[in-house]
Amino acid sequence: MANLCIRSLSLGALRNVVRLSPRRLCTATQQKNGHGSEEASAEQSAAEKFQAEKTQLEDQLKEMTDKYKRALADTENLRTRSQRMIQEAKLYGIQGFCEDLLEVADILEKAKESVPEGEVTSQNPHLKNLYDGLVMTEVQIQKVFAKHSLVKLNPYGLKFDPYEHEALFHAPAEGKEPGTVTAVTKVGYKLHGRTLRPALVGVAKAS
Repeated sequence: MANLCIRSLSLGALRNVVRLSPRRLCTATQQKNGHGSEEASAEQSAAEKFQAEKTQLEDQLKEMTDKYKRALADTENLRTRSQRMIQEAKLYGIQGFCEDLLEVADILEKAKESVPEGEVTSQNPHLKNLYDGLVMTEVQIQKVFAKHSLVKLNPYGLKFDPYEHEALFHAPAEGKEPGTVTAVTKVGYKLHGRTLRPALVGVAKAS
């Protein structure tokens, strides 16, 4: 009798479960699906936000890297220019002083050339001593020039070079190719390979 009651009760409970479960199951499913959809949407939103922030940071990093590289390049260029200017200042800082000394060298050369060679004899000791003094002074000043890389340019017989010579005139010259320096009015000078004063010359031209 008791077993029959239990079976009847169980059967009734089972019927209630079967009768009620579809509705409850649907509700539970809807609640579960709704909750899962919200979680998925939140996760997707967070992922999109993270990706946007990542892209922004990468762009900022790239921009800062480019600026850093440009700054390094500018600094290196400035350092190179500064070193070149310092080096040039060391080499050519005496340029003005050398230009003034060139006038002295020109006067010495003209004074020496003005003395007739035939008069420079032991019979004219005073003139000979003066001439020898001019020669020694000229030799010494050229040694000083060479010590400081100031080189004399006497291009007679060479090809005309517009970077080292200044043509005063062009004239036919027998036996000379056109463009050859046939006369030197004033010698030129170069300081450390740079033309300080061009030589003043006459140039042969085709007849």
